[in-house]
Amino acid sequence: MRVLLVGMRWDAPTLHEPGPARPRVERQAITREFGDLTCYEVSARTAIEPVPAAAELPYAWALSPYRGCQTGCRYCAARKGHRYLGLDTGDDFDTKIVVKTDLAARLRRELAAPKWRGEPVALGLNGDCYQGAEEVYRLMPKIIKALADAGNPFTVLTKSPLVLRDLPLLREAAKVTRVSVAVSVGFVDDRLRRGLEPGAVSPQRRLEICAALNEAGVPCGVLMAPILPLITDSPDSLQATVRRAAEAGAVSLVPGVLRLPPGARDLFLAWLARDHPGLVPRYENLYGGGPLTPPDYRSRIAAQVESLAAAYGIGKTSKQWKRRRSPDRQLTLV
Repeated sequence: MRVLLVGMRWDAPTLHEPGPARPRVERQAITREFGDLTCYEVSARTAIEPVPAAAELPYAWALSPYRGCQTGCRYCAARKGHRYLGLDTGDDFDTKIVVKTDLAARLRRELAAPKWRGEPVALGLNGDCYQGAEEVYRLMPKIIKALADAGNPFTVLTKSPLVLRDLPLLREAAKVTRVSVAVSVGFVDDRLRRGLEPGAVSPQRRLEICAALNEAGVPCGVLMAPILPLITDSPDSLQATVRRAAEAGAVSLVPGVLRLPPGARDLFLAWLARDHPGLVPRYENLYGGGPLTPPDYRSRIAAQVESLAAAYGIGKTSKQWKRRRSPDRQLTLV
């Protein structure tokens, strides 16, 4: 069924005739349109899903209310999932979003199941849970409440200021379980952001989100990913990002080198060929064995970031690095 929204108001549904050109997901979803954005409303088959070891993230379990993401990050490893829906991993991933409208109810059932052991859950790995669609569907308040009612620890991963909308709920949840937020800031060069993360707010704005959450009592760290080989992996670039995270009061810092699985690989390399053509052969060599760079390179970068984080006091109760704010660059709190 297809429903056209005009000015965010619901119109009467109209039937969409089936045909071979229809995406697979559209055959089993209610389709709604918000200007250039298409949302496929579906029922969640599962809520909590295992995180693949290949992701190299410190999370074992995750849930995502949305598949696809309007931030349009060219490197997003979740892009390949759109192929299984009959959609492409390029523009479709950015503009055709799967919405699990009943995810909170499904989550409550899974949290109550005897086999669930109350392990920490990461929110938003397959699409930012605070992307633009969340302004319409408002799935996160019910999800946060379900986790809080079960006393289940969780971490929200996001690039969006919309997370501040749910600050009261996050604070309440933190009274009964371990709650944290991680903003993704792989680099602080906004020129790179415009090319690689066109739908995301600037790195500075994300660090302001980090500061606002920490000052409101919700622990917020930085997911320093992706670190781009030969582009943002120089000592100066790494130091600039870690220093800015420390200034924002980040309570933790998790580095991650760029991964290029199918779906993200072609899109990222197309950007690289346009903006950094001289690096294409070196990237083909670095990623010739698959989606990951060689282990020794990743280990070296992780050690450098760890050393910088320790120097700036990130993650310590008593910080060696004191946040500094100039009068003309106060961090926004709302």
